[in-house]
Amino acid sequence: MSSAQKITDDIFKMAVNGMRQKTPVVLLACGSFNPITNMHLRMFEIAKDFLEKSGKYIVIQGIISPVNDGYAKQGLLPANHRLAMCNLAVQSSDWIRIDPWESQQDQWLQTVKVMRHHKAKLEEQQCSLMETPSKAKKRKLNTRTRSCSQSSVEDIANENEVDEINSRNNAGYIELKLLCGSDLLESFGTHGLWRDADVREIVGKFGIVCVSRAGTNPQKFVYESDVLSEYENNILIVTEWIQNEISSTRIRRALRRQQSVKYLVPDPVIDYIKKNGLFTNDNDILIRSASKYETSL
Repeated sequence: MSSAQKITDDIFKMAVNGMRQKTPVVLLACGSFNPITNMHLRMFEIAKDFLEKSGKYIVIQGIISPVNDGYAKQGLLPANHRLAMCNLAVQSSDWIRIDPWESQQDQWLQTVKVMRHHKAKLEEQQCSLMETPSKAKKRKLNTRTRSCSQSSVEDIANENEVDEINSRNNAGYIELKLLCGSDLLESFGTHGLWRDADVREIVGKFGIVCVSRAGTNPQKFVYESDVLSEYENNILIVTEWIQNEISSTRIRRALRRQQSVKYLVPDPVIDYIKKNGLFTNDNDILIRSASKYETSL
């Protein structure tokens, strides 16, 4: 079963099981993942627990989107290696997947453009959800002129199909939220690092789930930013009480020094790193000049 089909099936199950009061959410994490660590994966689990325990949301999927090679960062491995490591890291997860789209583009993209892409894909899937099986082959919705909620009921052949359309239309729209750490949230307030319009769209249109690290004060970041304060209801802050300071930077440093990173990085990823001789002094090079923007993880 494809990831897209899994989303469709999950939403339909929520509709028929009477879970319409819960908003389906997809969590998107953008970043270098150079390499991916256990903490990256933990952030998804922490955010999922928080959202679902609120009683308002049900998290149906997590997406990891490794940054394009055009992102200027010292020591950034080529996307093929980072994608391979990410896929190995999530092979045991039944809800987190790796999406290669961002890394396959011709150039580096701002986070907001990546979010627009995934939102559009989710809306396409939502439209497919609202198509009945008997009509799917005969009718295609033009999303530019007609919304998914305007599914045609008058041309449905029988009452059973009408009931199916109504159930699907009541399923609720999928929300896409950016999953990030408190360092990214703080960077929104750094002058010249992000475009104000991009921050406004990310926070206002999509929303953020921020998993805070020990010793940080994300509420202070929100308070000190006019844009973040304006959309503070769209910023969900989750405190990680179990202190864990794992970072890709520290992992790379340990690997360069030939120190063990076991239990900090998934075992299949460690095996891949060793097999390919990654993160040594020889391949830890500068790909391009410093970037204007940060990634979320």
